[in-house]
Amino acid sequence: MAARIHCLPVGSTVRSVNIPILRRHHRGTPDPAGDFIPMAEVARNDAPRATIDPDKSLSWLRRALPVMKAHQRMFITSLVLSFFGLVLQVQIPNLLNHAIGNSIEAHTVPLNHYVWWIIGLGVVGGVSGYISRLYLFETAYNIEYDLRNIIYEHLTRMSFSFYDRVQSGQLISRANSDIRSVQMYLTFAPLILVQCSMAVIAFVFMLTINVPLAFIAMATMPLVYFTGVKMRKSMFPVSWIIQARLADVATIVDENVNGVRVVKSFAAEEQQLRALSGAAEKVKWSYIKDADLRAQFTPLVQNLPQVGLALVLLFGGYMVIHGSLGIGAILAFNSYLLMLQAPFMMLGMLIMMGQRAAASADRIYEILDEQPTVTDTPEAVDLRECRGDIRFTHVDFSYNQDDQRLVLADLNLHIAPGETVAVVGRTGAGKSTVARLLTRFYDVTAGSIRIDDHDIRDVTLASLRANVGIVLDEPFLFSVSVRDNIAYGRPGASIADVEAAAGAAGAHEFISHLEHGYDTVVGERGYTLSGGQRQRIAIARTLLVNPPILILDDATSAIDVQVEQGIHASLRVLMEGRTTLIIAHRLSTISLADRVVLLDSQKIVADGTHAELLASTPLYAEVLAQAAELEPTSEGVGR
Repeated sequence: MAARIHCLPVGSTVRSVNIPILRRHHRGTPDPAGDFIPMAEVARNDAPRATIDPDKSLSWLRRALPVMKAHQRMFITSLVLSFFGLVLQVQIPNLLNHAIGNSIEAHTVPLNHYVWWIIGLGVVGGVSGYISRLYLFETAYNIEYDLRNIIYEHLTRMSFSFYDRVQSGQLISRANSDIRSVQMYLTFAPLILVQCSMAVIAFVFMLTINVPLAFIAMATMPLVYFTGVKMRKSMFPVSWIIQARLADVATIVDENVNGVRVVKSFAAEEQQLRALSGAAEKVKWSYIKDADLRAQFTPLVQNLPQVGLALVLLFGGYMVIHGSLGIGAILAFNSYLLMLQAPFMMLGMLIMMGQRAAASADRIYEILDEQPTVTDTPEAVDLRECRGDIRFTHVDFSYNQDDQRLVLADLNLHIAPGETVAVVGRTGAGKSTVARLLTRFYDVTAGSIRIDDHDIRDVTLASLRANVGIVLDEPFLFSVSVRDNIAYGRPGASIADVEAAAGAAGAHEFISHLEHGYDTVVGERGYTLSGGQRQRIAIARTLLVNPPILILDDATSAIDVQVEQGIHASLRVLMEGRTTLIIAHRLSTISLADRVVLLDSQKIVADGTHAELLASTPLYAEVLAQAAELEPTSEGVGR
């Protein structure tokens, strides 16, 4: 069976195993159960106790019930204590009725008897209310924690094709504001319903005082119910629109923050402001429509019980005047009806929260219901003791499975263990696609890719990517220290290993001149460094894990020639005995390769050494000439 590899949420602590850097090694280590652990990491965070029910036929609330049940002990305790506090609170008007009748009118019971009872009920109710709210909020944050981890863990499992078409702002919105809407309803809706149960308890006490007057007091309740149903149906579509348009705003903001250099370079600030203004205008319209609906229905829900108060004063006053009802009784009735004001005010809020939560849950389930396309098969095995023999056999591939246009068609390529091969071709020929298929970022449409006679679809993703290291042409750095960025693949690596990897990548010198050296925190996406510096750190990050198969996807494109020569000298040493695939444009990078393959018209059209292709294939010389023309000047690139 495939080993389960869990992602580590931010802030969790880990235990790591030190692995020497400058030698070939098997990166994964077996645990006692035989599972493959690519970085020898042991997560310290608490995993969610439950997950969302995958049955799409269930209502959104029933699908979320497993998460609530995981915290049911504390949650039920909170609700029971809240209900107990309400029972105590409802006792007070009844005591008031008896105090007026027995102490003030009949003088049969001392007044302080009732005073001490009311004080005692208040103290006990206060204590139960404190514990109830403490447990309630702890449950709320536990549920929010679980929901965030559930959606984040799901996102980490999603394939690259998912991220190719989903906007990051939409994901951020669903992982934040939508989760908060669902969490608030799951925890506070039951509490509000418990509060509304006060109406039942109060009605029972009213019946013990006077049955006809009790029914008169509750005469408006059916109207409250039907108004609430009408409000719920009207607000759901508007709530869905609000959440969707908030996500649109988040997308625009996210793209402008990440693409601020593009925006400013084209002086497009006003254009982006107009785009944001348009999205914000749509959000404003949605909120105003939501407020209009609430303004129509909420006053009815909140004030209809006051009509019952007027009826009690009318009929109850008549009974008091004619001696069929005591003054204490009508005061108790009025107190009970005043107690019902707050629950019915919260009932309107509950309906509003419910519609927003339902809309948010639908948006969250859209993500959770989508399954990754690249996964481990049930029979997947770990790729151990990798030699690095790579074979592409009749590979077809299209990024869109419904699209008949292929990026690669009938591609065949064999790379022997320890061999270095450069893939050359025009822009858009599919060179980077070859690298993405080897790491199984995507699955081939037809054909197969094998490593050491294992079809990569039959090995676990964790073990495959532990043995295949890749340096992308667009290096991404995290907003942490330089040391942490280099040690990303081996968080427990010693500073000596980190410095060795940086030295091999030609990065040690400039890192040493940074303000805090290896402890310098880089800006978001590493933009406080130059493009060449970022690429050298990315190379060091891959070299530190020292994989038996190395992919350099145009990895030195942003580095000037002088620095590149130094890096190449180190790479030649490190590539000895290691299978290396180089996606190349520069002639200097191609010189690292034992042989070169030329990619054109979706397949390999030439294969040989650099000298052989220059002599026999005019297209190869043409591709190199075009690459040389497009190559930027090296001035300032690798500063």
